[in-house]
Amino acid sequence: MKIAMWSGPRNLSTAMMYAFGNRSDFAAWDEPFYAAYLAHSGIDHPMRNIVITNHETDPLKVADRCAGPVPDGKPHWYMKHMPFHMLPGFPLDWAEGCVNVHLVRHPARVIASYAAKRENPTLSDIGYRQQAELFARFPGPVIDSDDIRRDPEGMLRKLCAEIGLPFDPAMLSWPAGPKPFDGVWAPHWYGAVHRSTGFAPPEGDLPLLEPEMARLGHAALPYYRDLAARRI
Repeated sequence: MKIAMWSGPRNLSTAMMYAFGNRSDFAAWDEPFYAAYLAHSGIDHPMRNIVITNHETDPLKVADRCAGPVPDGKPHWYMKHMPFHMLPGFPLDWAEGCVNVHLVRHPARVIASYAAKRENPTLSDIGYRQQAELFARFPGPVIDSDDIRRDPEGMLRKLCAEIGLPFDPAMLSWPAGPKPFDGVWAPHWYGAVHRSTGFAPPEGDLPLLEPEMARLGHAALPYYRDLAARRI
């Protein structure tokens, strides 16, 4: 089984990758198209040059690998993907051979977390519109990060049942620190999850955003609500 897990940034996506990557039957791949996205979009991100230097920038080669055999002799492959990385013209046919799953999180939480790592995010940066478009082409189970944090085992069992995969308790915890399948960008983005050994507890009230960021959240909210209404 190949799982394409689609989510925007700051969506519990790395913790989910660690959960599946901690299973002995899974290989994991961290944001395969990130370097290609940076190279072809020209956008400025933290560690941009390091990412481009250390990861494949040809989207055709990345797509071929996504469609190819599962690495490391494993039966299953978990691929963490960001919808906004899939620029116009980037191949997507490979996703037809995957179980496509969509991970979502309330925009206010995403924006508050993202803005702490990169200033002045836009709607394109947080990926809600692109995820809605991808869902229309590649529908699949939708899972909300808030639900996972409230009941990690229950929600992971539910997701595994939904996609026909046996649940493995190894998904509930992992060793602290970097992982061998982390992208080279991990030092900037993954500090909190590197300190973790499992899913964080439930979050409190939604954060209050400054006016400009609140407007961004308002623009993202319809996309989030549409997907969240379909969550398992």
